[in-house]
Amino acid sequence: MPTQPPEADAEEKTDVERRNADVCNVVGAVEAVGSKWKLVVLNDLRGGEKRFNELKRSTGASSYTLSRVLDTLEEDGFIANRKELESPVASYYTLTEKGGELCPVFDALDEWGADWLE
Repeated sequence: MPTQPPEADAEEKTDVERRNADVCNVVGAVEAVGSKWKLVVLNDLRGGEKRFNELKRSTGASSYTLSRVLDTLEEDGFIANRKELESPVASYYTLTEKGGELCPVFDALDEWGADWLE
């Protein structure tokens, strides 16, 4: 049985949301790129455009996993997919401006990892 009227719960949630507003962007960013394979693919594409099979070799992801991750990253606007329809048909993946903006973040995480994880 609630001890406060419903209006009090709504006010409390608003207060909590206000207090944690600065954390929301961090949480959202981690949710957007925080899976292992998303990070691996995004980091790998920092070196420039790559074909599907190049990404498969360099990341070690299975075809299924890589396809799923690439589709998600493309839908979310982090990467672009350029197709060449000439024989042999090829898909090339590259970072978009949005994805490229993560490069300094990867650099900072690399430094932090070197300092604190090794």
